[in-house]
Amino acid sequence: MYQNSYYKNWYAMTDAAVVRSLCSSLKQMRLNKNISQEELAEQCGLSRITISRMESGKAINLLTMVQVMRALGKLELFNYLNEEPEISPLQVMEERSKYRKKASPSK
Repeated sequence: MYQNSYYKNWYAMTDAAVVRSLCSSLKQMRLNKNISQEELAEQCGLSRITISRMESGKAINLLTMVQVMRALGKLELFNYLNEEPEISPLQVMEERSKYRKKASPSK
């Protein structure tokens, strides 16, 4: 049965289970593009063994994940991790009060 990974309860999973799930998704992305581990490794500048270990759920570093995501054409998925700082309405009002409201008369 098809499991929709968009609705996983990530908080209920252990850290190791999260890593396994992400690595499994990376493997599925590779298979969907119909490329071998060897081809992906070559595109990433990694070894095939690194790709194999990653796909079997072994922890990988963030740089490796970025390299793999780039090779798979999936860097846009990192947009969900890009969070902008929140500014309170009071801070906005304080900043606006610093702007000049009138021009000075010419002398």
